[in-house]
Amino acid sequence: MNRRPCCSNLKGDDKKEAEKNNEAARLWISGLEVVNRKLGVARVIDLSATPFFLRGSGYAEGTLFPWTMSDFSLMDAIECGIVKLPRVPVAQNIPGDEMPMFRDLWENIRKDMPRKGRGKAEVLDPLALPARLQTALQALYGHYEKTYKLWEEAKIRVPPCFIVVCQNTAISKLVYDFISGFHRQNDDGSTTLENGRLPLFRNFDEHGNPLPRPNTLLIDSEQLESGEGLDDNFRGMAADEIERFRREILERGGQLADELQQGKELDDVTLLREVMNTVGKYGQLGGSIRCVVSVSMLTEGWDANTVTHVLGVRAFGTQLFCEQVIGRALRRQSYDLNEEDLFTVEYADVLGIPFDFTAKPVVAPPQPPRETIQVKAMRPDRDALEICFPRVEGYRVELPEERLTAEFNDDSVLELTPDLVGPSITKNAGIIGESVDLSLEHLGDLRPSTLLFHLTQRLLYTKWRDPGEAPKLHLFGQLKRITRQWLDGFLICKGETYPALLMYQELADMACNRITTGITRKFVGERPIKAVLDPYNPTDSTAHVRFNTSKTLRWETDARRCHLNWVVLDSDWEAEFCRVAEAHPRVRAYVKNHNLGLEVPYRYGSETRKYLPDFIVLVDDGHGENDPLHLIVEIKGYQREDAKEKNLPWRLTGCPVSIISGHMAAGLLASLPRCIRSRPTSKRKSKPSSVK
Repeated sequence: MNRRPCCSNLKGDDKKEAEKNNEAARLWISGLEVVNRKLGVARVIDLSATPFFLRGSGYAEGTLFPWTMSDFSLMDAIECGIVKLPRVPVAQNIPGDEMPMFRDLWENIRKDMPRKGRGKAEVLDPLALPARLQTALQALYGHYEKTYKLWEEAKIRVPPCFIVVCQNTAISKLVYDFISGFHRQNDDGSTTLENGRLPLFRNFDEHGNPLPRPNTLLIDSEQLESGEGLDDNFRGMAADEIERFRREILERGGQLADELQQGKELDDVTLLREVMNTVGKYGQLGGSIRCVVSVSMLTEGWDANTVTHVLGVRAFGTQLFCEQVIGRALRRQSYDLNEEDLFTVEYADVLGIPFDFTAKPVVAPPQPPRETIQVKAMRPDRDALEICFPRVEGYRVELPEERLTAEFNDDSVLELTPDLVGPSITKNAGIIGESVDLSLEHLGDLRPSTLLFHLTQRLLYTKWRDPGEAPKLHLFGQLKRITRQWLDGFLICKGETYPALLMYQELADMACNRITTGITRKFVGERPIKAVLDPYNPTDSTAHVRFNTSKTLRWETDARRCHLNWVVLDSDWEAEFCRVAEAHPRVRAYVKNHNLGLEVPYRYGSETRKYLPDFIVLVDDGHGENDPLHLIVEIKGYQREDAKEKNLPWRLTGCPVSIISGHMAAGLLASLPRCIRSRPTSKRKSKPSSVK
């Protein structure tokens, strides 16, 4: 078979996927060629489920093989009703997005997920999963609960199956622990059980003991090699099924049968594979499994017919891969005809897999090479426009412990919205049949007292405990009082969201940050926050900027206003800001913070991040030529919750910050006088040695 070379313009994961596809394709072709050379082959009949070219083959992805005689596609099977009808997200309660967030979940969470396998990753916290991933799990699980109850009422002897397909083994382990429960290692060497967040999938009882028959199964290459997937009591509880499996092996014959006849016992790896292969089969080892978390072992060769829900937590580079994974859920439970001599419709609800019912071959247009320029400080011609700034590593503050109070304001408000946590209502529909709304309404059952205790405990353990020290339990009552004050007045739930979402660790930490900031704000002036600077390079300068770029959106600067020759733009709004800044009579100099090095450390939920402001502007505010106002400017369409987190360090240290949106000229002209008026009047040094 003549094949064109792999596309050279593919990069990263797409390139690896193309190479893997080509290698797999060559494998069976090479095998046939060997057979043909040795024995001769008269005819080859290809019964492939996917008779089309893949990405990287040199042909447009999805193009049928030219020798295809007949193609009965997955769409044909769906329309005929001989498989389940997949329902995918078609709408959500977040306006403006062309594709629902949960249709392609990975694109919305990939930057927050570990990139390496379990063996290469550091110790990760399962409860720190991104809020949008947790919302997707909760939304799909809420519908699974209803399906589970319907199956129980119909006296179906096996439970429905929920499968999660992950990008790598580190992610699969995180999701598995989040779903089924895990033991957290404490500082003193002891462990504490964190039970699964999805009750029907827990592998531990209410007393913390592992269930002999697990509800959730982790199946990937590292789990199979470790043999850790089965509890020690599993052999005793499943003795009948294991013996039945042993007899089947002896009847089939082969190497394993010979080893069993010689007295060898079945090892855990073999049993784990059998559990996986018998999911949904009553009376067999996998008959009670409700959830399977996997990496890529569900793409082929798995014929469970009880799968009702699928969640993709990985990249899907091709429609072939989408079809393969969705295909694991499409095997019908029953092929009996109803009163109308038709199959009764069966559904499979899918999130996180960008399956396109109308996918067509797509030809990628050629990309012409881009012009490359060098952005640099124009020295010595523009050295008078040099801007210096501090390199901040963190902040330090000491608060009293006798009597804690808090001062909350508009920045203390946390709005839980679908944009922050993920869609709270997602409509799933197929090409025909009924649609279904996946929602978070089951989270409304959480008691307020449970949430208050959880949030106060999180606040005490993360904000009021030094590393290696015991938590200051005597502060629990005071922190609980302040937490209740914040919950009652500064938590806003919009768009069918619920306070129970603060059980997500990421959102709980966002709340704790706001509560701690409110306590800190009360003592500003008495116990000020101090910036901790980089000990080796406490300050930096525009003089050190030099890099190449091929971005076409850029602004050539005025030699009287900017030390650098170019500004690399991220939007047209920034171009308008450059125009206004260069024309404004009070602006002495300005620079875009692109490869400049100005970073503001802050916490967003559980994660420590670094905020990069858009611009630094030196403004003549009447304090003399050697003491201009250093103004930090951020260009925003509107303020998201993360914008509040970014600004808190600046506001508490008294640094003037301007967040400009809408019309750039009006925004800048209106903000400069306000920032000048708010500037401290105390005498300061001409060179910045701390945050200004």
